[in-house]
Amino acid sequence: MKLYSIETGFFKLDGGAMFGVVPKSLWQKTNPADDKNLCTWAMRCLLIQDEDRLILVDNGIGDKQDEKFLSHYHLHGDDTLQSSLAKYGFTSDDITDVFLTHLHFDHCGGSIIREGDKLVPAFKNATYWSNEQHWNWAVYPNEREKASFLKENILPIQESGKLKFIEVNDGVQFTPNIVVRFAYGHTDAMMLPQIYYKDKTILYMADLLPSVGHLPIPYVMAYDMFPLKTMSERKAIFGEAVEKNFFLFLEHDPVNECCTLQQTEKGIRVKDTFKLSEV
Repeated sequence: MKLYSIETGFFKLDGGAMFGVVPKSLWQKTNPADDKNLCTWAMRCLLIQDEDRLILVDNGIGDKQDEKFLSHYHLHGDDTLQSSLAKYGFTSDDITDVFLTHLHFDHCGGSIIREGDKLVPAFKNATYWSNEQHWNWAVYPNEREKASFLKENILPIQESGKLKFIEVNDGVQFTPNIVVRFAYGHTDAMMLPQIYYKDKTILYMADLLPSVGHLPIPYVMAYDMFPLKTMSERKAIFGEAVEKNFFLFLEHDPVNECCTLQQTEKGIRVKDTFKLSEV
């Protein structure tokens, strides 16, 4: 097995939205905002080469949306999904599986591309993996979350016939080296792949832990549907990460790819940060 960090560029989101009820005077120490109160965030994905499978976990925002939509998020940076794949000698056609942690546009927008007037899978040889519970949540969204679920990112996957569902059962086996954990605070049935690699456990955190700046338990995003549930999930998983020395892969941290955690007098905090290639 080999793991590769796939950078797809940066975007900006409101700092207050990203840190919920936490005062700016606290969160700006780790994630400084610009003059519009926007903070920079990564859209970092994970590529897993496991025997004859090449699995891409999430795929960023994509580029098929119109200029007005993309302008709200101030996309920047030199990296793209394609350039990051090429860095390791791969193309989109090599991907066998696309594992979607959840269907918010900044995690699944790269799933679908425009070819003329058609919306088609960007990974033509891949199976796309979600779960039925989250899929239905996204296709029939609530009023608060519907702006994050774009039908053009989602419905063409099913229409292509390439969609498959993972059983909603915490610890379900995806491959011999990957099990799936579920979280319900950020959005319903978000999937976190837990990977056994070089005698270590790497947990892909998706939006349960966007960055090391979100490590205190109450530092929950305003985007989370059920913040108290998020807090209980974070408390349990952070505790397990300390006890078992999990390596946490961070999707949105603009600087840090991975971290480990430790117990301190102030609660669980970051222990070390490092690149995935250093694992």
